[in-house]
Parts: sequence; structure tokens; C-alpha cells
Amino acid sequence: MPLLSQDNHECLQKQFCRPSTWKQFLLLPRAEAYNADIHQTTKKERDTKAMPDIKRMGSERTEMRKLQMSAAQETSESLPGRHRVGNRGSNACCFCWCCCCSCSCLTVRNQEQRPRRASHELRRDDLPTCEESPTPTLEEVSTWAQSFDKLMLTPAGRNAFREFLRTEFSEENMLFWMACEELKKEANKSIIEEKARIIYEDYISILSPKEVSLDSRVREVINRNMVEPSQHIFDDAQLQIYTLMHRDSYPRFMNSAVYKDLLQSLSEKSAEA
Repeated sequence: MPLLSQDNHECLQKQFCRPSTWKQFLLLPRAEAYNADIHQTTKKERDTKAMPDIKRMGSERTEMRKLQMSAAQETSESLPGRHRVGNRGSNACCFCWCCCCSCSCLTVRNQEQRPRRASHELRRDDLPTCEESPTPTLEEVSTWAQSFDKLMLTPAGRNAFREFLRTEFSEENMLFWMACEELKKEANKSIIEEKARIIYEDYISILSPKEVSLDSRVREVINRNMVEPSQHIFDDAQLQIYTLMHRDSYPRFMNSAVYKDLLQSLSEKSAEA
């Protein structure tokens, strides 16, 4: 490394002795530190501004979930016959509590349930599903074993057979047959249309949990005639369900505990008398 000459050495000493030169070297690290402080302060301000937004979004989502859960709970409580899963209402469309379920699906399904709820109320008033009948005699119960027609002729026989169908989870067959019998007694056109619509929604529609088993031909005829229903619109379907109960359920009813217990109790009462 070459050595500085005496003249150059003296020049450098004079230059560094000047205050302005030292100020330049001293201000450089201060400026860098100042810039670093400004950058850090700006970042902190940005983070501070973002925090309220994040908190606000979190609070809004929490409020949305609370509102949705309360709405779903109220809906499930208003429909006691529906099954629930955990804290979710029966109207939840998915397993999450996102805003899509609360905005669209719940609203649409609640609107769809209103006319069906009204239909069930009309059905309870206009289509009685339980027949009043006196206690059958031993002779009457004995005739039930002779033919299915004799069983279905008496209210007591229909009630006993319906109790057996309930144990087999096929009570809707008897309820549909009874509803068709009630429809045939009507003469008012508006009442016929209303009852036909209720019967269709409860027992014919594929969306109903109480749908009866019918073939496609009978369904097509009913769908065409629902434009202007009459009191005999379900005659073919009623005959098909009657035949199904005769061939499938009636033999098991005769060997069931429902029939045997009833026959035994009446026999004991008759012997005591």
C-alpha cells in the first residue's frame, strides 16, 4: 500500500479538522436511524388501524352466528315433530354456520313450511284420523278372521288394524284409505279441492314422509286430475292400497299379539259373564 506524502497528509488533517466535515459523517447514521424510526412508526400505525377492522369483522361474524343459531332454534322449537342435530335447527342446509345458510336456505324453507303447517291444521279439523267405536264383542272380533272385508267394515276393526300397522310403521296406508273415504262424502267443490290437495301433499307427493306405495300409472292419472279434482280422484289409489293391506299386512295381523290379546281378553270376559 503506497504511503501518503507529507503534503497529502497535511491536506487531510486540515480537511478533517473542519466542523462541517464531521457533521456530514455524524448526520449519516442519524438519518438512517431516523428513517428506520419512521418506517417502524408507520408500520405500527398501519397495524393499529387494521386491528379495529379485524375486531369489527370478528364481532360481526359472532353476532351473525348468534342470530342464526337463535333463529334456527326458534324454528326447530316451533316444529316439535322434526328431528334436531345438536344445536342446529332442522332447517340448516349444511354443517357449517356460514351466512349463506342464514340468508337463503333458512328463509326459503321457513316460507315453504308455512303452507304445510296450515295443511296439517286443516287435516286435523277436516280429516279425522281416529274413529270412535264401542268395544267390540267376541263374535265381532271372531269374524275378523274370516275375511279382510269384514275387518274393514267395522270402526273397531279398523282401529285395531291401524294399531297393528303402527307397530310396523305403515300406518299411513290406513290413514290414506280413511281420508279417501272422508273425501267421497263431500259435495262442496271448494272443500273437495282443499281436501284433495291435502291428501295429495300428505300421501301422494314423493316429498312427503308419509308417502304411500303406488305404481306410476296411478300417479300419472292423479297428477292429471289434480287440475280439477273430484271426490273420486283417488279411487284407483285407494283400491291399490286396500289390496296391499289385504295381501301383505292382514295375514300378519291375524298372527299378531294385538289381535290375540284382544281375542283373549274378550274370551275371558265372556267366560266370567
